[in-house]
Amino acid sequence: MNTEETTRVTGRGEAAREALGALRAEVSKAVVGQDAVVTGLVIALLCRGHVLLEGVPGVAKTLMVRTLAKALDLGSKRVQFTPDLMPGDVTGSLVYDARTAEFEFHEGPVFTNLLLADEINRTPPKTQAALLEAMEERQVTVEGDARPLPDPFVVCATQNPVEYEGTYQLPEAQLDRFLLKLTVPLPPREQEIAVLERHALGFDPRDLSHVRAVATAADLAAGREAVAAVHVAPEVLGYIVDVSRATRNSPSLQLGVSPRGATALLAAARAWAWLSGRAYVTPDDVKALARPALRHRVQLRPEAELEGATADGLLDGILASVPVPR
Repeated sequence: MNTEETTRVTGRGEAAREALGALRAEVSKAVVGQDAVVTGLVIALLCRGHVLLEGVPGVAKTLMVRTLAKALDLGSKRVQFTPDLMPGDVTGSLVYDARTAEFEFHEGPVFTNLLLADEINRTPPKTQAALLEAMEERQVTVEGDARPLPDPFVVCATQNPVEYEGTYQLPEAQLDRFLLKLTVPLPPREQEIAVLERHALGFDPRDLSHVRAVATAADLAAGREAVAAVHVAPEVLGYIVDVSRATRNSPSLQLGVSPRGATALLAAARAWAWLSGRAYVTPDDVKALARPALRHRVQLRPEAELEGATADGLLDGILASVPVPR
């Protein structure tokens, strides 16, 4: 890349970072707080990754994704995952047309930019598996014909961490396809008061007409190009590998981080470094993204769970034990 082209890419990247930086302010018009979760969603979009949002009902998970899609001027569709949902209800299916005496493919809701898979663990594994090809290959194959999905394509799935009756736990293979697992917390007292004040003034979460598009798919493309140019020193690459290998050797874990998990941590750390205004990744970037990038890729041993251990707690211990490069 010559000097002129480098300058042009840098200029586009800076404009994209400014546009994406305005997202949090725009999303806050509908969602109070949750800046960290919104940043995680932006990181996923920059990495072409998918996100699993976990939180109790009523913390604005669905509203956040809908607002983000509008602020990015992206197409968005919502699927309520229920026990009777069929794979074709998600991907689409062939429908016989009596006028032409031929079968025509009718696209399912997966053909969009941001797919909100609401309460994904409430549908049986057969329907959950309908998303596997879409999430990994970004296409849907029906009767041998592969149909590409729009770009960007990101699945934002939600699940409730408390209620397990009538749910189907996501298999490890599908969890591994999510770039990040973001925990959506309950708001502190001051923010909860702000939520009530908005509703007292007539705020309607179903009406997002006051949210405007502050960034576009072109900004995301420019951002991805800039993220790809973020430098990662060999020492930092070694640090990511050491952290991943430490999870595989932990006596409290029966399943550690796979190589795909290590690459996910690398991608997320690069995107976070770029959003922070740096052209290089530091060990602190790796530490900052370790929990959301790895918490769903490890599996605790039953005896560790009985002792009250958590994935986040074990990851914190591993990060404290692995030597940090200087």
